Amino acid sequence: MRVDLLTREYPPEVYGGAGVHVEYLAGELRRLVDVRVHCMGAPRDERGVTAYDVPAGLEDANAALRTFGTDLLMAAGCAGTDLVHSHTWYANLAGHVAKSLYGVPHVVSAHSLEPLRPWKAEQLGGGYALSSWAERTAVEAADAVVAVSAGMRDDLLGCYPDVDPGRVHVLHNGIDTQEYAPDRGTDVLERLGIDPDRPSVVFVGRITRQKGLPHLLRAALSLDPTVQLVLCAGAPDTDEILAEVTVLVEELRRDRDGVVWVQEMLPRPDVIQVLTHATVFACPSVYEPMGIVNLEAMACEVPVVATATGGIPEVVVDGKTGLLVPIEQAADGSGTPLDASLFEADLAARLTDLLSDPARARSMGEAGRRRAVELFSWATIATRTLDLYRTLR
Repeated sequence: MRVDLLTREYPPEVYGGAGVHVEYLAGELRRLVDVRVHCMGAPRDERGVTAYDVPAGLEDANAALRTFGTDLLMAAGCAGTDLVHSHTWYANLAGHVAKSLYGVPHVVSAHSLEPLRPWKAEQLGGGYALSSWAERTAVEAADAVVAVSAGMRDDLLGCYPDVDPGRVHVLHNGIDTQEYAPDRGTDVLERLGIDPDRPSVVFVGRITRQKGLPHLLRAALSLDPTVQLVLCAGAPDTDEILAEVTVLVEELRRDRDGVVWVQEMLPRPDVIQVLTHATVFACPSVYEPMGIVNLEAMACEVPVVATATGGIPEVVVDGKTGLLVPIEQAADGSGTPLDASLFEADLAARLTDLLSDPARARSMGEAGRRRAVELFSWATIATRTLDLYRTLR
């Protein structure tokens, strides 16, 4: 059986959870079937992986149009496949075209949903209508849809009520707990200017509305000044959100030291060492279908303080592997807190709870790693994914 995975991101060009998902899923599936990966960007040297650039003539077009052009090249590259599996709207059109062209099943993995990310209009302009159309078309026509959490499945059926619920399957994101394991070294911390002897709150993620970084920065104003705030945050969606974050970081730095902002994409081993030394990992997302970064932190024995939204409560067990922050959100799909000040105060309070009780934080971190090892292995998820493929042939 030949399976073609279609994705925007693939190593070394990975900036989000979907790229991490495809990387590890492909690695495990290769042990079981013939896997080809079609991705976007620079040429890759890995066997069975083909990268596609923007077609000539579209280099200066809207970002969504550039993606559509690349999708058509990807669809052409799928000739001979038995099944295509696309990840995110960036590759959904390629999967839909390949399904129609070659008469093969199409599986869509929903890592996020365009109707629940209206801020994407800031990034794509009119292209947001195109990305939304591509996702809807692919999801409604797919032979199977994979949601990365039960919460995501509910969101998907709410956004696309014409989809048969029987075609929507929950397959969680996974984690490689051999790679993501505590690293007690300090060389990376020293290079980045992080004091291993001070308590710290760590954030890892893109600078995008859904990740809620501005909420964390405002909450941090209430934290004890001895606490470091470590932000591994880059790849801003827009100049506007980058400017907002920059102003908030500067405001924090006027009142306290120990604010470390790493804007470049760190190698994975560096991130693992930073996570390992965190007192608490913060995930202030307002939209998160699952939040693979929470699993990464848990695997490094770090307790997580995260928003009780989307699929996060399926990963972080409140009171056992971390603390969940309640949130009441606007019904317009944006995830915006109805009372941002209350959300930020609750976030600060829960961070302070764990920062002030290191023994409890360590116990939660240890429980988090056990949970990651026992329930979220990639081998298990790949096997369940292949079982799904076989029902479609």
